[in-house]
Amino acid sequence: MSRVGKKPIVVPPGVSVDVSADRISVKGPLGALDFVAHPAVSIQREGDTLLCAPNEGVANGDALSGTMRAVVANMVTGVSVGFERKLSLVGVGYRAQAQGDTLSLSLGFSHPVAYKLPSGISVTTPTQTEIVIKGVDRQLVGQVAAEVRAYRKPEPYKGKGVRYVDEVVAIKETKKKK
Repeated sequence: MSRVGKKPIVVPPGVSVDVSADRISVKGPLGALDFVAHPAVSIQREGDTLLCAPNEGVANGDALSGTMRAVVANMVTGVSVGFERKLSLVGVGYRAQAQGDTLSLSLGFSHPVAYKLPSGISVTTPTQTEIVIKGVDRQLVGQVAAEVRAYRKPEPYKGKGVRYVDEVVAIKETKKKK
């Protein structure tokens, strides 16, 4: 059985969780999230904790119980604390500017790139070469960060491009003439 699925989820004060037969709703100070529960996993509430258990007779219930537990735990963390992903721009003339629900990027192309943010995501640019993406949905924050990074991935010879702050880019050595 999944070790992750056995761990209880502690619900902090100020967060309300509604568990119905096929839907899980989590509301907190930062927002609200909904998720359609898989029928192979049952979720029980015991006081201020949630427990995920596989249903009997389902082939992949053990694996799904770990997945469901991780998703629900991320929902609880998202509405109480939130998630953020930091990106940095490396390269001469590479700039970012947040304007409302649009992120404007100058990445060495002949035109600026305008990225429209989905609802529930906020972006700040503390400096021209830093981007901070925040939201309550962990999957959506990661997806937006990956889409922004995909405009100009770090190249392996000089390391220029959009990278995660904690990312290490392996720099290759250029060809040498004999």
